[in-house]
Amino acid sequence: MRIVVDPNVIISAMLSPGGTTARIFELWRDGAFDLVVSPKLLQELEGVLAREKFKHLVHPDEVAQLMSVLNSDAVLVPDPAGAPEVRSADPNDDYLVAIAGQSRSVLISGDNDLLDLSGRIPVYSPAEFIATIEAST
Repeated sequence: MRIVVDPNVIISAMLSPGGTTARIFELWRDGAFDLVVSPKLLQELEGVLAREKFKHLVHPDEVAQLMSVLNSDAVLVPDPAGAPEVRSADPNDDYLVAIAGQSRSVLISGDNDLLDLSGRIPVYSPAEFIATIEAST
């Protein structure tokens, strides 16, 4: 199985290392699935984590370590060339839908605009995904 994780889930995992979102990364590191990233996803993640409001919450060394792990261990796919067939209510999220479609991955997000696409694309909240993975093991 392959998954694309919305940057908001990755940020949540960094802020709550004992939470549900962090569990997704533990499962990935244990080999339960492949994590798919693209240059645009990595750029968005790094840009958000560099914002002033995160500087006192996440140390720059932690961000650097995260980016290093994602760059070396995740499956890097090219950014999608066009818009996906299924579109989000928020056009800024369409690239995540496109990455998931292009890489035949499940999308994990806490964003309601993306979760509203359930039934049209494989998308789960972090808690739904964890429950699905743990039920199959």
